[in-house]
Amino acid sequence: MTFLTRRELAYLATRPREAIVVARAGWRLRRAAWWRRAPFLPLPDERYWAFRMLTAFGSAPSRATPAQLVDAARWSMRQRVGK
Repeated sequence: MTFLTRRELAYLATRPREAIVVARAGWRLRRAAWWRRAPFLPLPDERYWAFRMLTAFGSAPSRATPAQLVDAARWSMRQRVGK
């Protein structure tokens, strides 16, 4: 599963502030112990990502527009993380 396509990467390349927001929100979605399994990248679990797409758009294969991606990242950063 691809989390960011060329379209989203091109959008974020021209908007560095929004790219930072998306990167920070993405860090919060990373799977546990991501460094132990290939690919050794802090990506979300595919099942969790499909669940997030289902709850956000009503169907798992849906893709968010770049603007929706940034809006969701901003919303995510405003939410409190439990302690």
